[in-house]
Amino acid sequence: MASEAIETPAAEGPPAAVPLRKRVRRLIMQLGPSRMAATILFLIIATLFARLSWQMPLIGDAERALYDARATLMAPHVGQDKRIVMVTYDDETLFNTGIRSPLDRTYLANALANLDEMGPNAIGIDIVFDSPRPDDALLKAQLRAMKTPTWLAYAEHESNPNTIFYEQQKYLESYLAEVTTARTRPTSVLFRTDSDGVIRNWPDRPKNLPPLMANALAPVDAAHANYQGNIRFLAPARVAKGQEEEVFSKIPIDTFAAPMDADTRAAFSEMIKGRYVLIGGNIIDNDQFNTPFSRFTDQVTDQHETMIGLEVHAHMLAQQLDRAWSNPLPGPALWVLAVLVVLAGGLTSLIDVRARWVAIAFLGQMAFFVAFPFWLQGHGVDTTTLPAFGWAVGWLFGYAAVGTAARTIGARQRAFAQSALGKYLPADVAAQIMRDPDQLSLHGERRNIFCVFTDLEGFTKLSHATTPETVARLLNEYLDRLSDVVLEHGGTIDKFVGDAIVAFWGAPLSRPDDGQRAAAAAIAMNEVGEQFRIDLAAEDVPPIGMTRVGLHVGDAIVGNFGGEDRIQYTALGDSMNTASRLESANKSLKTGVLISAEAAARAGRDDLMPMGRVTLRGRAQPVDAFTVRPDLTPEQRARIAELVTAHGAGNKKTYVTAATALARDFSQDPAIMFLIERLNETESGESYVLS
Repeated sequence: MASEAIETPAAEGPPAAVPLRKRVRRLIMQLGPSRMAATILFLIIATLFARLSWQMPLIGDAERALYDARATLMAPHVGQDKRIVMVTYDDETLFNTGIRSPLDRTYLANALANLDEMGPNAIGIDIVFDSPRPDDALLKAQLRAMKTPTWLAYAEHESNPNTIFYEQQKYLESYLAEVTTARTRPTSVLFRTDSDGVIRNWPDRPKNLPPLMANALAPVDAAHANYQGNIRFLAPARVAKGQEEEVFSKIPIDTFAAPMDADTRAAFSEMIKGRYVLIGGNIIDNDQFNTPFSRFTDQVTDQHETMIGLEVHAHMLAQQLDRAWSNPLPGPALWVLAVLVVLAGGLTSLIDVRARWVAIAFLGQMAFFVAFPFWLQGHGVDTTTLPAFGWAVGWLFGYAAVGTAARTIGARQRAFAQSALGKYLPADVAAQIMRDPDQLSLHGERRNIFCVFTDLEGFTKLSHATTPETVARLLNEYLDRLSDVVLEHGGTIDKFVGDAIVAFWGAPLSRPDDGQRAAAAAIAMNEVGEQFRIDLAAEDVPPIGMTRVGLHVGDAIVGNFGGEDRIQYTALGDSMNTASRLESANKSLKTGVLISAEAAARAGRDDLMPMGRVTLRGRAQPVDAFTVRPDLTPEQRARIAELVTAHGAGNKKTYVTAATALARDFSQDPAIMFLIERLNETESGESYVLS
């Protein structure tokens, strides 16, 4: 009998991973048209981030920071460059000459006379002669007599408006015209800084300017005559404290300004002969520039050091002499890399393997984003346009877009409304918006709102005199107290500005008693601030002053402003500005709460006292202001109202009688006394202009 083969089931193991190709095909088939369109749009946005991040706010700042790290860490470390020497006016020179601005030109003339005999290749002078000095004749004669090619700094107002104004430019041009010869000519000292004030690239060459100093001092090949790539900043090979050696030697101009005989001149010529000499200032807080090196602390000084403009010229000249021109990756290549990065992020989200392998894939790609740009920088590629941070952002966006689509999560997250509304809106308003989330859509509408601005007097002084932790704790406690007041009175918190709160009533929901609520809240905020000041007296911190409050009513555009992913519910308009100015006017009027007449008319209060008509700082339209004075009797408030009315009506007799009596009865009340003073200084119905 033949034996039968019996199959035994294989041992159970982990479920087989779904192939990546199958997961992609399934994702495409299951996505609906709208979700597919949204995913594709998101991937396009991710690609734009991965390619154009240098031109984007915030991300561009990150790109610049990463470039500075690359330029610093990958900078060539070299010994002292013997081809270039800097002759500088330093602070000791200024002390010795007793002349700061313009720089002593006799010193320069004497130094040039000696340097000219020492055989330098060329001399570049980074000093702009834009104003006269008594010793100009001596310097002009020496410049005309130079045998060495000498280049004089030129700047114009149009391309450098922050450095030279038009009259200075005209004087400079006339000065250069008098000294220009075949050997002495002008040179451009134009720099271009990025938006963060850092010099990273060679400047453009406007056609109306003379040649750039580095191009003028030494020959430059035609292909790079208009080079605008990155500046190759060099780092010293020796930076140990006590042994540091600068890349370019700096010699005080005093060394060459003294009279020299032939033997002395011969001894010094070893430092000058056959070299490029750059002359300029090495003066504290003058002609200082941030470079990529400035972002990090110096190894010797442990400070964020700047670089004098003369030294920037020296680095550019050294780069030109070395022909160390960097070329960026071509634009098409950057687009290809951007697409590949986004696809890598999307495909990574679809990998169906164990978590540790996903983590390894993620870390490996992140390491690439970090290391590859440094490798390029070290191999002579200009990475000032390389979107390293944009790659990471694009990868994450690609991962998020595809991963979210794969899990078929199409509903919008409501975490913002659930967690944030209750912090900024009253409970009933928040509940209504939760029922109707469309009220958070991006739009604005004109509403009549009551606007409140506050400010805490003396908090800036306190913040400078105590620790950041204490400042944060006190500020949070203060803002928490005032926020409670706003919400308890049905207001909407617009924003926090330092120690100030901006709030309004009348939006997103309006109530018939918004004016009464806003006025009550304004007064309560002043009182709560006073209680906070009293409570703070027990702490070992500098004392603070009162909480000043301004209230005004008027039209404003209210709504969500921003973008689909980041919005702020706020109010914009002239009424907000008026409330802010009223708050500031408290200091001048010696009050704690100021309410405009428009808001006072709807406040429903009988304890308001008129403070006259004033023109607020920065405003043209006068405002009739009121302050709250519950400490006065109705009869006393009526007397003050009669005073203001008499002044406005031009009833001089009644006004004088009332003013005399009030000045006698309230001589110790600064607000009332200043009111009388203001009315005395203005004609009938005029407003008092607050400075």
